[in-house]
Amino acid sequence: MRVLMPDGMAAAADPILEILKKYKTVAVVGLSSNPARPSYEVTQYMQSAGYKIIPVNPNEKEVLREKSYARLEDVPEKIEIVDIFRRAEDVPPVVESAIRVGAKVVWMQLGIANAGAAERARSAGLIVAEDACILVEHRKRVKQLG
Repeated sequence: MRVLMPDGMAAAADPILEILKKYKTVAVVGLSSNPARPSYEVTQYMQSAGYKIIPVNPNEKEVLREKSYARLEDVPEKIEIVDIFRRAEDVPPVVESAIRVGAKVVWMQLGIANAGAAERARSAGLIVAEDACILVEHRKRVKQLG
């Protein structure tokens, strides 16, 4: 796991804890309605933990009782975290969309890292988490999160 902070933003002792405390609206890019997929399990957990979930997948109409959108730019509400379940090579356009919609955090799930896209997001003022599962990181801090 790697966490990058934008210039001028001091890193907290535990930046992941700070992200999970501060930001509660999560757009999940690549979320599948198939319960066997990791994206479904992770997102279902985050939803049950009280996070507002916004599915972003052009192949889905609804996931976990939430309307799905084709692109981040189609989401009518403010997005705080963009959680990415896509191949590393598919991350750069998602990062560009995250920047356009004013997201605060780009989170690349476990096994996903793209140094160029991460640096682009960081230099645009976003916090970046790479190669980390948001479910695993939340569970590690569940007591601190209350």
